Amino acid sequence: MLPPFLSPVALYERHLRRCLRRSGLTQRTVAVDGDTTLQFWGPSPGPDPAAARKPALVFLHGFGPKAIWQWRRQAQHFAAAFDVYVPDLVFFGGSATRSAERSETFQAAAVGKLLEKAGVERYAVVGTSYGGFVAYHMARMWPERVERAVIASSGINRRRSDGEAMAKRAGAGAASGGGGPADVMLPETAASMRRLLGMAVSRRVSIMVPDFVLNDVIHRLYSENRKEKIELLTGLTTEKDDTPQVSALQQVLLITCKIIIIIYDVIIMLNGISVFK
Repeated sequence: MLPPFLSPVALYERHLRRCLRRSGLTQRTVAVDGDTTLQFWGPSPGPDPAAARKPALVFLHGFGPKAIWQWRRQAQHFAAAFDVYVPDLVFFGGSATRSAERSETFQAAAVGKLLEKAGVERYAVVGTSYGGFVAYHMARMWPERVERAVIASSGINRRRSDGEAMAKRAGAGAASGGGGPADVMLPETAASMRRLLGMAVSRRVSIMVPDFVLNDVIHRLYSENRKEKIELLTGLTTEKDDTPQVSALQQVLLITCKIIIIIYDVIIMLNGISVFK
């Protein structure tokens, strides 16, 4: 294990934190109920929480590193015009719970309680991958609060067979002796990290990264709360059977499969234009 002063991951995370602080965001931890605590980046609290409120915009991260690694550029871009909230979902970063609940609807309820605690009554929500599941359920559960939603790169209509097929393509399926989607999404070795990178980015990039960097990424970004994160994967309501359970939403909704264009997509969404890709 690399010491912090030599760790590429630790050094880059310091940079990410400095970027968010320069954008006027601070990191806080809030007990949303008796069991659950969420850590998040949000507007710096002032003497009057209701004074000069801007429209609220919530970013929900995917099933990987904590939120700061996925939303730094978007948070910086929108912080001048919006009250930006970037929470770590339960069992990511500094967020945790004593509850036995593990579904994405539980995550949605926790984020909803967090925003209530922050005095945010209405907001737009942007979720990618696993965060897209959470964003969908927030919009479904609270149409009076969620004004608009962006769901990016998220299989909200996934079936059980889809998860099994993904694991099989990655060589982690039951037939190849693997443990299924958890083996793909929660790498434990440099080889399994390369497999994930090969699926998400490109095999060429994964080959170029040395083992010591991949092991540093695994140790600092994927090792924490591994057991609980596996439970989150098995607790997904979207993969209980092969019948998608998706209902229509009332809000202006944008669905995109390209995270690289999400800033443009969010600008469109916040201007009230409904686009489907």
